[in-house]
Amino acid sequence: MTDYYRPIPQTDVARPPDARPLAGGWAWFTHVEVLSRHAAPRIVAASDLPDTILAPLTAPRAAIAGLHFDRPRIMGILNVTPDSFSDGGKHDAPEAARAHAARLIAEGAGILDIGGESTRPGAADVSISVEIARTAPVIAALHGASVSIDTRKAAVAAAALDAGARLVNDVSGLTHDPAMAALCAARGAAVCIMHMRGDPATMTGMTTYDDVLLDVFDALAARIAAAIAAGISPTQIIADPGIGFAKSEAQNLALLRRVSLFHGLGVPLLLGVSRKRFIGTLGAAPDPQDRVHGSVALAQAAAGQGVQVLRVHDVFATASGLALWRAVHAIA
Repeated sequence: MTDYYRPIPQTDVARPPDARPLAGGWAWFTHVEVLSRHAAPRIVAASDLPDTILAPLTAPRAAIAGLHFDRPRIMGILNVTPDSFSDGGKHDAPEAARAHAARLIAEGAGILDIGGESTRPGAADVSISVEIARTAPVIAALHGASVSIDTRKAAVAAAALDAGARLVNDVSGLTHDPAMAALCAARGAAVCIMHMRGDPATMTGMTTYDDVLLDVFDALAARIAAAIAAGISPTQIIADPGIGFAKSEAQNLALLRRVSLFHGLGVPLLLGVSRKRFIGTLGAAPDPQDRVHGSVALAQAAAGQGVQVLRVHDVFATASGLALWRAVHAIA
């Protein structure tokens, strides 16, 4: 029987002397929820667990692509696409893209995620040449900025790395293109491995899980192991549970409620929930532009569970909300 260990995170200013640091960051824990596929959850003291279990939950995460994880970091979304669900067509012209990138950095983004292919449900594939033409010139123009390329294709990633990108954010978890893992290993690129089933055109019909939390954990653990086997350094990997990708509203909430489980993967965590459909449903905001408040609320909730990177459209609102959240919790 395999058990899974979820640290129960806290950020209260009254921190007990025996509290353990969560991933070496701002949150801490004294107890762990033990989860299993065959038994009811139970809570145990962290002090009762062996070091082999505690080590991945407590060890500080190394900096990746210029991001240090002493506090929550913001990844600003820059879609240079005509059809993304929230901001399609707004920044696909090069000058508009560069101007928006400068604004996101000024507002507090530590890294920019530039995508040239929409991954919204039902989106069609974009050719490699079109995707490169949309993304590489914008990345090249952002001299000195920390940039991530949001792509599933090795040729697009290679062009982006040539242009100055430092991280490859692959929503397929390095499964769409057989050449992607080898490319990232050869180039020493950092990678974000996300969980998704199918592709944007098919994923909405692939939401059957035995246990969505544990199934996603196991899938990410397997993809991280495959990335390491391909030669990617474990200190260059970020994991993303893929909220909204082949998940129902209830499954998204199940992941968010216990997202601290994924610290057990031993790598920094990224969460992308910004303006997603279930926020509109739960927050009575059918227009994606009106989902900023719900998006910020979820960003704060994720920070409370120790999530290191928050991928967002609304950088200023998120940075402002996190600044107040950190002040209340006395997080430097």
